[in-house]
Amino acid sequence: MDIEFQKPEEIKAFQEERLHEALLYLADHSPYYQRMFRSYGIDVNKIRYLEDLVKIPFTEKKDLQLFNDDFLCCPKDKVIDYITTSGTLGDPVTFCCTEKDLQRLAFNEKKSFECAGLRPGNILQLMTTIDKRFMAGLAYFLGIREMGASIIRVGNGIPELQWDTIQRIKPDTIMCVPSFILKLIQYAEEHNIDYRNSSIRRIIGIGEGLREQDFSLNLLGRRIKEKWDVDLFATYSSTEMGATFSECQYGCGGHVHPELIIVEIIGDDDLPVADGQPGEIVVTTLGVEGMPLLRFRTGDIAAKITDRCQCGRYSYRLTPLVGRKNNMIKFKGTTLYPPAINDVLDNTDYVTGYVIEVSTNDAGTDNVKVKLSLRPDAPADAVKQLKDSFRSRIRVAPDIEVLPAEEIQRINFPAKSRKPIKFIDLRKK
Repeated sequence: MDIEFQKPEEIKAFQEERLHEALLYLADHSPYYQRMFRSYGIDVNKIRYLEDLVKIPFTEKKDLQLFNDDFLCCPKDKVIDYITTSGTLGDPVTFCCTEKDLQRLAFNEKKSFECAGLRPGNILQLMTTIDKRFMAGLAYFLGIREMGASIIRVGNGIPELQWDTIQRIKPDTIMCVPSFILKLIQYAEEHNIDYRNSSIRRIIGIGEGLREQDFSLNLLGRRIKEKWDVDLFATYSSTEMGATFSECQYGCGGHVHPELIIVEIIGDDDLPVADGQPGEIVVTTLGVEGMPLLRFRTGDIAAKITDRCQCGRYSYRLTPLVGRKNNMIKFKGTTLYPPAINDVLDNTDYVTGYVIEVSTNDAGTDNVKVKLSLRPDAPADAVKQLKDSFRSRIRVAPDIEVLPAEEIQRINFPAKSRKPIKFIDLRKK
């Protein structure tokens, strides 16, 4: 039986057995962790329970950047695929995947797609890149292939091509960045495409949130749902985890796969917080052959939900992300994260593109400026309306600068970027 449907104590015992295997593998094969274990006097045979993980130091992004090669646990001739992270927090980091790792990716995505209701016979239109050293697109392809469903690799952007594909092949599922759905809807409305009666029945969102902390749809999610009454599923993933957590049909958090990963939620004191409390997501990968990670700090903030889901799974879930720890903003006495600003902008019809810039002002505190482009038919008082929306939603209003659409597009999509750049941190570190 699927471990996710087993009782919590059985899941815990299962994960502790897999953790022991992972620690022995690192002790035998990882130059980086061998050095760590020696430096801190860690005997991996004494790490027997999940609670013992606190005895092990964290692995951070800077460690991956400084000692990238030392994380590789196999000869290079076993590497099948080279991947890099997007470099959000610095220079890109290379990840090496063996055949076993690619099989693990396929299994992970198969489980996540099944959680979102896909089965053999479904057709998924993939609106994200599968090249440019990007793990996610490849993982989605492998997962659909493993499941026995069908996939159409269209890539990102180009609403005209997306709609031509939908009308020709009639997929039932779209997978893309949620804010792009609004562009698809806008294109359909401008070109008299009856999108509400198209073949699409399900949208799986990646890279952006669709829900609030209480699991209700956020502004972006509500806007999509009001326009296009399809089933919405949010996901959470990262290259470092080599895993994706998808919502099930009840939309109450992303289901964690116990076979593939251990998740801790850590507070400001670097200790685990109580279940249901937000903190930083820390992951330990299970079953990775090429570059496994132990207690890796993701920088993402969420909470762990441990009660049984209505779908029958006992495995814990993660709430929608609050934001990234490094991206936290203190603005005019209010603490906020970029997704709260994104939500207002993504829900505004006449905003065609934007970027959020955070800098340090003369007083040494955070300053927030939103650079954006507007539709030609935007209201004359568009900036005032936006500031009012910000105040009603997040209590404070950032500075707003209106720029030509082409300039915003250049900022969003620099030459080497695989994802749109919507947040730029200029603060003094």
